[in-house]
Amino acid sequence: MPTSNITLYASRPGFGLPDTSPFVIKTEVQLKMAGLSYARESTIPPQAPKGKVPYIEDEGVVVPDSTFIRAHIERKYGVDLDEGLTAQQRAESWTIERLLEDHLYFAMVWFRWIVPENFAKGPARFADFAPQAEREALRRQMQARKDGELRGHGIGRHSAAEIAVLGVRSIDAVSTLLGEKPYLMGDRPSAVDAMAFGVLAAILTPFFDTPLRDAVVGRANLVTYVERMMQRFYPEHAWEPVRQPEVA
Repeated sequence: MPTSNITLYASRPGFGLPDTSPFVIKTEVQLKMAGLSYARESTIPPQAPKGKVPYIEDEGVVVPDSTFIRAHIERKYGVDLDEGLTAQQRAESWTIERLLEDHLYFAMVWFRWIVPENFAKGPARFADFAPQAEREALRRQMQARKDGELRGHGIGRHSAAEIAVLGVRSIDAVSTLLGEKPYLMGDRPSAVDAMAFGVLAAILTPFFDTPLRDAVVGRANLVTYVERMMQRFYPEHAWEPVRQPEVA
């Protein structure tokens, strides 16, 4: 097993998840897949390189962005998180990862940050560290900034119903690609499973009520997939099993 001196700068556990950020979960799972030891430190995006988490520090080298972190650990420590995959499967993995990171993730974020009830009990609590008198203004600023980011992405220009339609289509695609396999590329997890797990767990957590969650709950293979990944990589985390809806 390779030895390392890596510090992972992450968010914090919350919303019923090992970390509030799917990208942190992605990187942490990939570090575990690589068999690399690491220390974990909590931070906030404004204090991070490129203004986002995760990032790592590895013997004085700072690497931001989950995709570049993966490239760094594979290159430096001589691991291949897609070992055994064909060129076709590697291309499919990249395609799935882009669907997850550049589309489904943003649909999840919209329902987490813009729906008033979800924002109030979820992301709004990030302002709790601020002095009491400043919290409400900070919460409005945070939500307005996220709304601007989502509109800049494009998904935030749609209605809630339209975003749900788009998100469910991506959920259906992932469910179809997974099929009856235990992992997306076959019998053992590969790099793409880290991101799929991060996004799907973020959707499936019962902390937030969204149409995307309803869609995942209705697809048994995705529910068991998240449970399988959670048990394998976060066995210490208390994850509430999802009961499938009864068929009349």
